[in-house]
Order: sequence, then C-alpha cells, then structure tokens
Amino acid sequence: MNKQLLRMGVTTLLAALINVSGYSSTQASLSGENGLNYPQEIAKTTEEETRIRVYEQASPAVVTLLGKQGHGSGFIISPDGMMITNAHVAEVLSSPATIVLADGTKVLADFIGYANDKLDLAALKIRDKTNLPFLPIGQLDSIKVGQSVYAIGTPLEEEFTTSLTYGVISRLHGGGGIIQHDAAINPGNSGGPLLNSDGEVIGVNTWLYNDTGTKRYIGISLALSVKHLQPFLVALEQENTQEYASRPQPSNPEKSQVPQLPPEGATITANFKQGDKTLPNNSYYHIYSFSGRAGQEVTIEMDSQSLDANLMLLLPDEEKLIAQNDDISANNFNAKIQVELPSNGVYVILANTFEPGEKGSYRLSVK
Repeated sequence: MNKQLLRMGVTTLLAALINVSGYSSTQASLSGENGLNYPQEIAKTTEEETRIRVYEQASPAVVTLLGKQGHGSGFIISPDGMMITNAHVAEVLSSPATIVLADGTKVLADFIGYANDKLDLAALKIRDKTNLPFLPIGQLDSIKVGQSVYAIGTPLEEEFTTSLTYGVISRLHGGGGIIQHDAAINPGNSGGPLLNSDGEVIGVNTWLYNDTGTKRYIGISLALSVKHLQPFLVALEQENTQEYASRPQPSNPEKSQVPQLPPEGATITANFKQGDKTLPNNSYYHIYSFSGRAGQEVTIEMDSQSLDANLMLLLPDEEKLIAQNDDISANNFNAKIQVELPSNGVYVILANTFEPGEKGSYRLSVK
C-alpha cells in the first residue's frame, strides 16, 4: 500500500513553452482579427487540473461568517456541521452566528469553543443540518516547503465568496506550527482553509503580513498548521472546559470520560466498531490519556491483524502534536511511537484506523 500522503502536481512550464513555440502552422488553427494562429486545443497542465479538482472538491465545504462589522471565512469538518474558523473572526459574530454556505443558503451556528489564549482558533456547530460536505484533515508530515497549496475563502467583499488562490509553501515556522505561503489572502480570508493537492486541510489562514499599511496581499501569507488544529479538535472531544473562553456543558457527562492509563504503563485490547467516534475522514478512533513528566521515555505500540493502525500522541494543555506514526515499515502497517516527553502534563493517545470505516480488534501497549 502506498502511504505517501504528499502528491504534488508539477507544472511542466518549459515543456509547454516548447510545445507551443514549436506548433506548426500546418496544424489545425483558428485565426483572430490580428492574423495570429492559435491551436484549437491547448492541453491543461497537471497543475491546472489539480487546481480545478481541488476547488471542485473542497469549495462546497467552505463558508462565509457574517458579522456586524465585516465577515470572515471558515470550513466544515463533519457532515453534521462542525466547523472551524479563527477566534478573531468568531469574536465579532452575533450569537447564534449567521453562516452562508457555498450555495448561498444562510444558516445559524452555535459556538462550541475557543482554543486557549495562545491560538487563534474557534469551533462552531451549524444547526439542524446533516450530510453536509466537509473537508478531511491532512497530516503534519505532509507539509513540505515548496509544495503547492490552495486557499479558498471570501476576501474583501461578500460577493467574492469561495474565491480560490494558489501558491507554494515558502517557509515553516515554529516547528511546522505556522505555514508561510504565497497564495494570495486578504481581509475576509481569515479562518478559511489552506489545502494540499489532495484537497486536505493542512492549515487555517490567519494572518496577512504587510508592512505597507494597506492591509493587502504582498506575498507573505501565514496559516496555523494542523500541528495546532489536531490537538484543538482532540481537546474539543474531551470537553475540557478549562481550555476555552466559553463552552456549554456536555449533556452526558460520561461522554467526556477518557481512560486514564497507570503511570507504569498498560496493555489494552479493544475493538473498533460501528458507532465509535470518527475523525473528519470517517475513520474510527479511541482516546487514552496518561500523566507524563519531562524527560520520560515512552514507547507506544498499536498492533492489529485486521486493520491499518495509526497513532498520535498529543499534549492538549500546550496544543501540541508530539508524535505520529501509521506504519512501522513499508510492509508492516502497525504503528509505533518512541519519544522523550518534553514537559510535565497529561498526554493524550489517539488510536486510530488509517483508512475510513475500518473495523476490528487491536492491541495497544504503553511502556
């Protein structure tokens, strides 16, 4: 199985130029008023095809959030209407918030939670909707300098809803936590998704760097990466009210309970089944937690004969993705993480199936 998550379209510009310049006048052509001849059909480049595919696939899940003093962008991450935007966008919305879907339909959404003061992220839930289009979340290790990226949002004015721009990743800051790219974003793009060539969310467009005072695009755009988004989503599932500015209490307190592993480690046998919680890509997951200390060496292994295992280790209090693994080797689809813990705190293990809908038993050991 090919697990390479990064599939970049490469524009063969030089070859295209050679092809056009070498086009023979004896071939079929169209004559314009200026007398120039043009080929009847110019083949799309790989990059052009990718842009079209990403936009058609992703744009239905991108929304506009309307406020009294402007608007922002956001994106849906689950079919029942969970959506992500920037906290600075959510803070100026009314409650409930007015959301404009990609087809122009206006709906209401309730605030679910804010990330802590360190991060500009917020979550809302669209009311009374099911089977909505949604975006899958990409992986941290799929983010590379030089790869193509695509931004969709509503820049400047509301009539520019679901506008597409594209570029490349220019630099990664903060250990990959912030993505610098050159896809054009402007005021109103805040909270919209930054996508890879597979149409997966790898970042949330948040800042527009500009030293001219015009607040317009000059080539440096910044997005919070999935390094921050993934722990935020896990913290939302945990119902950890201390991490948010405001949050309704869960209707069922048992839902928020997470198995606490003993300090000396444990071995657990469990089963993914219909009805388990799923990530935005419809893959099942279970969550476990343990208390760790700085410098502690931890080994986590997930073995299964019936599914493709995926492991993530997170530190929600610091909004950090510590480590991730989905294949021990090309021929071994079990998962293993070996890491020295960076600080004292409660760590979260997310045990997951790599493919959507995979069911079956697994064994999780923590040492």
